[in-house]
Amino acid sequence: MTRWRGIRAVLFDLDGTLVDSAPDLGHAADLMRQRRGLPPLDEAYYRPRASSGARGMIEAAFGLTPEHPEFEAYRTEYLDTYGQVLTRRTRPFDGVAELIAALDRAQVAWGVVTNKVERFALPLTAAIPLFATAATVIGGDTTPHPKPHPAPLLEAARRLQLPPQACLYVGDDERDIVAGRAAGMPTVAARYGYLGVAADVEAWAADAIIESPQALLNFLDLA
Repeated sequence: MTRWRGIRAVLFDLDGTLVDSAPDLGHAADLMRQRRGLPPLDEAYYRPRASSGARGMIEAAFGLTPEHPEFEAYRTEYLDTYGQVLTRRTRPFDGVAELIAALDRAQVAWGVVTNKVERFALPLTAAIPLFATAATVIGGDTTPHPKPHPAPLLEAARRLQLPPQACLYVGDDERDIVAGRAAGMPTVAARYGYLGVAADVEAWAADAIIESPQALLNFLDLA
């Protein structure tokens, strides 16, 4: 088993890696369906699409893709709706609090690099006590390029005043692994996350795959 030495910070994706936001993401889509006289959909239907954000929820709820002429209007409505409910049922995954506590005890810095824009990422993390010790929160619009571009990860390393190779990145989407590799960081795929429809996690070529948040501790030398 790979065991990294010299890791001074762990950076995480947010949705599907640290927090289970699928209930609120799906609820926002269902509120839009309700306005149109449509029945709600099962949360399990939304869950695999949660990592795709507004695009995934709109496609799941209405079958609309970005190429559709009404997509942008639906996207605007979805984002406004989600902003009203984003903290109602979103919670950290089981084991995340224990993982963060272990990093804090070992004085290993940690932070968030998400494609969720700051409009949502900052109030969401501010509302959950777990994030009180996060050293940085980078949103999808903090830099000019979201993941899979490495810019957000490099910005996080810059804010932490660390070289990228001293940071580990953990995410539940292939773009997380692509971004981490491009930034020069070791990468870990979170198989317990949303993953997306028919995801082949092994094909992402992450440096490691974990089945639970606490399993990450097996790859870190925190002594």
